[in-house]
Amino acid sequence: MNKITQLFNIKYPIIQGGMIWNSGYKLASAVSNSGGLGLIGAGSMYPEVLREHIQKCKKATDKPFGVNIPMLYPNLEEIINIVVEEDVKIVFTSAGNPKTWTSFLKEKGITVVHVVSSSVFALKAQEAGVDAIVAEGFEAGGHNGRDETTTLTLIPMVKEKIQIPIIAAGGIATGRGMLATMILGADGVQVGSRFAASIESSSHNNFKETIVKVKEGDTQLTLKELAPVRLVKNKFYQDVQELYEKCPSKEDLVQLLGRARAKKGMFEGDLEEGELEIGQIAGLIHEILPVEQIIQQMITEFEDACKEKAKFEF
Repeated sequence: MNKITQLFNIKYPIIQGGMIWNSGYKLASAVSNSGGLGLIGAGSMYPEVLREHIQKCKKATDKPFGVNIPMLYPNLEEIINIVVEEDVKIVFTSAGNPKTWTSFLKEKGITVVHVVSSSVFALKAQEAGVDAIVAEGFEAGGHNGRDETTTLTLIPMVKEKIQIPIIAAGGIATGRGMLATMILGADGVQVGSRFAASIESSSHNNFKETIVKVKEGDTQLTLKELAPVRLVKNKFYQDVQELYEKCPSKEDLVQLLGRARAKKGMFEGDLEEGELEIGQIAGLIHEILPVEQIIQQMITEFEDACKEKAKFEF
């Protein structure tokens, strides 16, 4: 057992990303049942929908699972109260100040993890009293840090600064990637894109098929003036780039973005006008698989890579 498997009482130090429009109870329970830690993504759920998914997840697994809560939503307090009322034991927070809710959650007996994109924010999260941090490099899909620090450099820099467990995220979809980040100082990994392209993911099949077609260079970090986000280069992305050529104001970008772009793309399957959030590692994802098979492939590859390390000894 390592720090992460002990902290969450799970078999493998693999955490599923709480991705909007992908991370319903079916995905979370499948990951937990397969030995990892599943997370319900609260970011794309109205409060009562979240409650429903938590209740269904409890019925679908007797293993630990958690809820991922982006802290920039207006109904945050209602979401926090639902998590407490439903006796969720693990919460991952992101996109906000960890000091705001960490103490409250920990007083309720909840294990708290915060997602960061720099060692500066990792220190702030540690000071706020979180139990672990997710250090996410800018290879990741969805919303990202402004500094564009890669996972390869972020993990050892965070490791140098903090004492609490570190979960690596961004660009990890294989057992070899898992081993690489753990050698750099991570205690476990958070995997997003690989689980987005799973049978149990709640996203539209059009989006899943797009993930397996993505090649190197087909995603880009953009909309940094609003909130940096990594997108597939579809029509909507091209519209954004054309607008940039006109030196747009922040208001112009907000107007183009409009409402519910991510839902339109990932949940409703509009591959032209929707926002398609996926990580650079999608170039290594070639088929839609069941969660159980994804995790077993990662563990087998991890173990094989551990054995292969001996040939690099001098």
